[in-house]
Amino acid sequence: MLKIKNGIVIDHISLGKGIRIYEKLDLDNMDQPVILMKNIEGRNSKRKDVIKIENLFEIPLELFGILDNSITVNYIKDEKVIKKVAMTLPNYVKGIINCKNPRCISFETEFVTPEFKLNSSVDGYSCNYCEETTRLDQIEL
Repeated sequence: MLKIKNGIVIDHISLGKGIRIYEKLDLDNMDQPVILMKNIEGRNSKRKDVIKIENLFEIPLELFGILDNSITVNYIKDEKVIKKVAMTLPNYVKGIINCKNPRCISFETEFVTPEFKLNSSVDGYSCNYCEETTRLDQIEL
């Protein structure tokens, strides 16, 4: 696989989700080299997607936990991994997902940013304003 000198590698993306992450991060408009690899064979022969971004170190990790919590983000310096971060579902998210409740104050206003807390009893997130629950399989990013 192609190496990068400095930047990040988003690894272990579930097969087919790489393009969604690429689009969500608006990587088409990056002024740095970006590599999207799809259908790559991993060490355990399981297929995956991988994204490599040269010269970028700031990235919204919460987004990855929601999109695909099997992801690992590797920080690269001088072609060596200096830090690995395994994704998990974040306990709190702000401005990433939207409330589905049309009566919620955050539903259709630009003045209130939607905030959610993880609600593991329903396998999803509860709105901090109206307590409406959004299951993980209902989240549209």
